[in-house]
Amino acid sequence: MSRKPDFDNILMVLNREAPDRPTLFEFFLNSDLYAHLAGKTPDSDALDFFKVRVKAFAEAGYDYVTINGEFGFPYAAHQVKETQSLNDTALITNRTEFESYPWPDPDKADYSIYERITPYLPGNMKVMQNGPNGVLENVIRLVGYDRLCMMVYDDPDLAQDIFDAVGSRLCRYYERGMEYTSVGILMSNDDWGFNTQTFLSPRHMRQYVFPWHKKIAECAHARKKPAVLHSCGNLNDVMDDVIDDMKFDGKHSFEDLICPVEDMYEKYHNRIAILGGIDIGFLCRETPGAIYKRSKAMIERTSQRGGYALGTGNSVPEYIPRKAYFAMISAVTGKDY
Repeated sequence: MSRKPDFDNILMVLNREAPDRPTLFEFFLNSDLYAHLAGKTPDSDALDFFKVRVKAFAEAGYDYVTINGEFGFPYAAHQVKETQSLNDTALITNRTEFESYPWPDPDKADYSIYERITPYLPGNMKVMQNGPNGVLENVIRLVGYDRLCMMVYDDPDLAQDIFDAVGSRLCRYYERGMEYTSVGILMSNDDWGFNTQTFLSPRHMRQYVFPWHKKIAECAHARKKPAVLHSCGNLNDVMDDVIDDMKFDGKHSFEDLICPVEDMYEKYHNRIAILGGIDIGFLCRETPGAIYKRSKAMIERTSQRGGYALGTGNSVPEYIPRKAYFAMISAVTGKDY
């Protein structure tokens, strides 16, 4: 491990400062890459699973590791395929089903991993707590996207009750995680839109979704910890909400088709940290040389002004060539993989 994790670097990025060294940011990698970086595959034990992830994040040069507590919402059984309808997992179609749904209790969830993993965090590494999907994503899974689009007009009271039931439980989930000293960052991961717009109108996003994200960000800020939003889709109409109302410290997930990260940085870096942004499609299509060049240019663009950490536009799924990923992070680590 050539770079010891130092959480202060990502903290400086999230404070919109220039870190002491170029800094990486990622939501998650993939199982093959974790095993490659860590030099082993995890066994069936949950602690070993996250020990491998810790080692992989550290070996790649990150200053934190992403770990979630054992909490989530039950969905309808469905086939797991490469793509899936946003209507397949719905269990709540009316008031009766809402009242009979087995709502999970976040206070009965298991957060012990945040304590158990602490002895294995190298250097000054901390944990970024992510969620079991976010407010909107969980509601869509419980209701179905098509049905939700009609429900906000046909039965807005039921829609509000469902959002409140999901949002309040996620808020408590984050409150519990933020209690642990090993947890240094809150990530609210909730995809909000398509390439052209948000899933719901900005008016409905502000009515149903954003109030809970504001409370979730406050869960971190109450502990003097930063909150990051990971959200895919075109958020141009609601970025002011993200920054000024919800008060997230960092924004992750960018696509060249919507707005290249270079442009997002120039527009917003004085107001919110910009994280990642090297487009997934770009990483799949371009040569390692072109990937390194763009990544290095992004580091040079931001090194004096701060508020940026390098990474993909979304995550590192299996279909991104390994050599493409290594070309990107080598612009930060200087390591020849």
